[in-house]
Amino acid sequence: MKNNLTDMPAEEFRKSGYKLVDWIINYLNEIEKYPPLSQIKPGDIFSRIPKQPPQTGEEIERVLADVDKVLIDGITHWNHPGFMAYFNSTSSMPGILAELLSAAFNANGMLWKTSPAFTELEKAMINWFRQMVGLPENYWGIIYDTASTSSMHAIASAREQLNLEIREKGMAGRNDLPKLRLYCSEQAHSSIDKGSLTLGLGLEGIKKIPVNEKFEMIPEKLEQAIKEDIANGIKPFCVVATVGTTSTTSVDPVKQISEICKSYNLWLHIDAAYAGVTAMIPEMKWISDAWNDADSIVINPHKWMFTPMDLSIYFTRKPEILKRAFSLVPEYLKTQVDDEVENLMDYGIQLGRRFRSLKLWFIIRYFGIDGLVERIRKHIQLAKEFANWIDDEKDFERLAPVPFSTVCFRYNPGNRTEHEINKLNESLLEKINASGKIFLSHTKLNGKFTIRLTIGSIRHERRHIDGAWQLIKTIARSLN
Repeated sequence: MKNNLTDMPAEEFRKSGYKLVDWIINYLNEIEKYPPLSQIKPGDIFSRIPKQPPQTGEEIERVLADVDKVLIDGITHWNHPGFMAYFNSTSSMPGILAELLSAAFNANGMLWKTSPAFTELEKAMINWFRQMVGLPENYWGIIYDTASTSSMHAIASAREQLNLEIREKGMAGRNDLPKLRLYCSEQAHSSIDKGSLTLGLGLEGIKKIPVNEKFEMIPEKLEQAIKEDIANGIKPFCVVATVGTTSTTSVDPVKQISEICKSYNLWLHIDAAYAGVTAMIPEMKWISDAWNDADSIVINPHKWMFTPMDLSIYFTRKPEILKRAFSLVPEYLKTQVDDEVENLMDYGIQLGRRFRSLKLWFIIRYFGIDGLVERIRKHIQLAKEFANWIDDEKDFERLAPVPFSTVCFRYNPGNRTEHEINKLNESLLEKINASGKIFLSHTKLNGKFTIRLTIGSIRHERRHIDGAWQLIKTIARSLN
């Protein structure tokens, strides 16, 4: 039984800390010995954990040992270079160090007073990142956890801008409140739907706009939908344009959408969660065309800037509306400097806030803009190369453009119905992921089962992409 009624002794922490850092280094250096996708069955990890908690304390060495004995088989390794599913979310060592420091500080940045360095570093890092992606000074920003949260706050701000007294009176049981409508493309992320659900708009409050052959929103269809809703007594209030859609990474025509939003006085929110970081690359500046007209923008450094989960940056030209929607200050949170400072709790639903900006501070300073640009540029180049391999292979078919680092494709050896080709590719994906070598994900495009390969890990090298291609071809041809 441990007799120390305070914390772990400093020397014990030091020794355990060294062991944990060594474990992390070895894990990252040897990560390719693990399958990127966990191969266990549901319940396997749960069955390894005792049914009751320990009555007396255990040595931390036993806990660390059980990471390997109990947990490691159930980890899907997002840091693995064979992880090419969804969007890569890989952590860099500077970011891991920042997480350690954040836990040590255990700061809650709800008020400026609760940790001045927290609030002011976040403000500085927002300013750095704003410059990196080329946004003007009139964009204010804040760090949330994920793009789902950021986009929800955008929709809430758009609703607040209507001045319908929803903050005061709510939406339920009001005969004076028109039906509200939000617009996004058929390819928009499901977080937009969830944000609408959370805010009481319902799924019927969303109108999905058709896309063209490149899976980009069709502006003419957007304006047509707006006009129809107005004619039917429905109140349009917000449009979400996506720069880097989840399925195909397509880019909606923001400039044209922006002009429509101006014409009808609608809030324009840009979801650039995945692709927004590429705006710091000179030859990729085209993606930020008309961004300056947006009311709000979300970009996630934890998706493609080697930042440990979670860190989502929300920019807006109208922070006063965001504050108006969410600021609520009980007596016990009032301070004498409230008129002089920004209290970040006023700009969202969260009161407690983690010290996420430390991760940006460490990562941007360690790699520099040039280092980040070169790594992201390399991923785009590798994706173009992989797309060319698909295009040059007669029994493979690319199903979408490749503006960034995600390639959508399928195996199509011919002489089969669409149903048979879909089943063939489902089987192909299952066998690829069961190989323990790489992990890919899928989507459906125009009814076609589509395999997605995403490049974006800080550990991705050309050999990993070449190895993935050889494995895909080998397994595909074994299915004939």
